[in-house]
Amino acid sequence: MAGGHAAAIVDDVQNVVDFMTANPMAIVIAAGEIGFWVCVVTGLAARYLLRMRRTSTVLLAATPLIDLLVLVATMVDLADGALATTVHGLAAVYLGFSVVFGPSMIRWADARFAHRFAGGPAPGKQRRDWSGRVRHEWTQWGKCVLACAIAAAIMLVLIFVAGTPEQTRALWADGGWVPRLGLVVVIWLVAGPVWELLSRPGAGDRTAAAGDETAGAVERGRR
Repeated sequence: MAGGHAAAIVDDVQNVVDFMTANPMAIVIAAGEIGFWVCVVTGLAARYLLRMRRTSTVLLAATPLIDLLVLVATMVDLADGALATTVHGLAAVYLGFSVVFGPSMIRWADARFAHRFAGGPAPGKQRRDWSGRVRHEWTQWGKCVLACAIAAAIMLVLIFVAGTPEQTRALWADGGWVPRLGLVVVIWLVAGPVWELLSRPGAGDRTAAAGDETAGAVERGRR
């Protein structure tokens, strides 16, 4: 049994290697994601552990350059005559969502580094009432729309600048990435703000609100 399990692992690794070999852009995307987190972690470590604020700023500011390198690599690959595949579309989607959601991911990591190494407040899940959750979901959906719009714009650049419409058919034709982006926007809309709008405030919300009001009254009384 152990031998069979080991053989399955070897087969899985070989499949990944074969996929990467056949799709060099997948390596670029993976390297971009790894590079992003390396810059974030090293930048925050320089800030909170080594007290090297200038170095930290440089490392964190380098994260958009990683996105630029992924874009340039994608354009060069298509300009050299490569036929666009799902991976090229994935590169554009990665760039769109990295540009929009990257800053909030850095703030998420920064809050945890500050708490762990600089005595900052403990990061916790923010308590929101129903209206607050609705506003949050609309904000997140708006970010999704912006990310998809950026991804679509990048694909247009790839189609008409780096390649040709026929060469990049996998990006825009039926079943391609542009139609998928529209589907992502619709699914996010339904699963996010629309779902939250249709969920009425329950007893938990009223209890939480009452608890917050009581805590506020107690705090005012102490003052």
